Amino acid sequence: MSHQIFVNLAVKDLNKTKAFFSSLGFSFNPQFTNEQGACMVISEGHSYAMLLVEDFFKTFIKKTLADATKSTEVLICLSCDSRAQVDEMVAKAIAAGGKASKEAKDHGFMYEHGFEDLDGHLWEVMHMDMSAAPAQF
Repeated sequence: MSHQIFVNLAVKDLNKTKAFFSSLGFSFNPQFTNEQGACMVISEGHSYAMLLVEDFFKTFIKKTLADATKSTEVLICLSCDSRAQVDEMVAKAIAAGGKASKEAKDHGFMYEHGFEDLDGHLWEVMHMDMSAAPAQF
C-alpha cells in the first residue's frame, strides 16, 4: 500500500516562508496555494508540506498551537543524493534567514545536518549510502 504525505506546518508570514523555501529549490503547487496556505512540493506525487498561516492552521486543530521556536512538535527529515547536497541545502537555509539546528554528523553510512526554518520548525537533511548501512540499525 502506498500513501502520499502532507505535512502541515503553521507559519507566521506565508510570503516570507514561500521565499525561504523557494531559495532552497522547492516549488509550490498553485492549485493548492492561496493567501491562507501554500502547498510546497517535496517529492512530486509523494510528499508535500502544507504551509498554513497560523489562524487558518488553528481551524484544523482543537489543541493549543505549539510555538516551534520554543518547543519541538515535529522533526522533518529530507533525504539528499549526496553529502554535498546536504551541506548545500543547509547553507542555503542559513543564507535565507534560517539557522543551523546542530552540527553536521558523519555516521559512516549516513551523513546528516539540519536547519530551523523561519518559524522554528526543524528540518533534518541527510544522505544515506544504503550499500554501507549495517544489516540492522
